[in-house]
Amino acid sequence: MRIVVKVGTSTLAYPTGCLNIRHVELLVKTLSDLKNAGNEIVLVSSGAIGMGIGRLSLKGRPEDMPTKQAAASVGQCELMYTYDKLFSEYNHTVGQILLTGADFSHDDRKENFQNTMYRLIELGVIPIVNENDTIATEEISVGDNDTLAALAACSVKADLLILLSDIDGLYTKDPHKNPDAKLIPLVAEISPEIVELADGEGSGLGTGGMATKVNAARIAMEHGVDMVIANGARPQALYDIVKGKQVGTRFQSGKGTAV
Repeated sequence: MRIVVKVGTSTLAYPTGCLNIRHVELLVKTLSDLKNAGNEIVLVSSGAIGMGIGRLSLKGRPEDMPTKQAAASVGQCELMYTYDKLFSEYNHTVGQILLTGADFSHDDRKENFQNTMYRLIELGVIPIVNENDTIATEEISVGDNDTLAALAACSVKADLLILLSDIDGLYTKDPHKNPDAKLIPLVAEISPEIVELADGEGSGLGTGGMATKVNAARIAMEHGVDMVIANGARPQALYDIVKGKQVGTRFQSGKGTAV
């Protein structure tokens, strides 16, 4: 199975911007084990700006674009150093891919991306994808690695896309405000009601927001890729997700079209 896993900043780092060592180590261990079992793994990782803030000892998220980009530059080094070190402990090699939205809108650049990804996978490498936040301003403003993960999953014809966030999945209401909110285990169609849940009271769940996750699900489902939203605090749940067990919210695709 070819699996694309997107991990958000809230899973990788504390609010201080410093690395959440326990979460990252569990994530890498689980992904390594899934790869040992014969799965092909692609990791889409947020967190460059957040980790750069911690590394630079900034007081909070910068408001101006140059400082955000500087933080991303420093944080990206920290991220890749961490991933390379941890995956190496399980004898796995990683490769870095930095993208912007334009890489998917130009046919030749998209083809180059696909060719590189396919070759990395053939070589047994775990590609680690992130937005090129050091030069792209639009992506930083939106903060939408969810869409990037969906586009990447469709481009490499993944079997499954998993978004790890700080929420268990899509709820009927905002669970932070409504104790009677219920988790929606399965979504077979992105209906107006589902969109309303994401855009309205049910938004603000996770770093990128639920609206971006539902939009990612729409992209994935249109191309025949199932998508799951799950809580990144429990990376071991990836085992059950891959087995098809009920974890989080699964967006079940129909028969999709090729990218």
